[in-house]
Amino acid sequence: MEYLVYILSSKKDSRKHYIGITKDLKKRLNEHNDCKSEYTKKFAPWEIKTFIAFKDRLLAERFERYLKSGSGYAFLNKHFI
Repeated sequence: MEYLVYILSSKKDSRKHYIGITKDLKKRLNEHNDCKSEYTKKFAPWEIKTFIAFKDRLLAERFERYLKSGSGYAFLNKHFI
């Protein structure tokens, strides 16, 4: 089973991004765009900027946490945004 760490970009405000983890990216993107997530609904609609697949759940969670950290956010801006 794969775990996907994904980065979304707001179509409403291209400066806004969201980082998450899921097993079903299509379903999760639909949830964000259907405003089912309190955190992301004000910047919907969203589009997928990139995603990275992991076989190991713990490794995926660690990478997601890293991207949400200060140095991870700098890495994200340099390489993905």
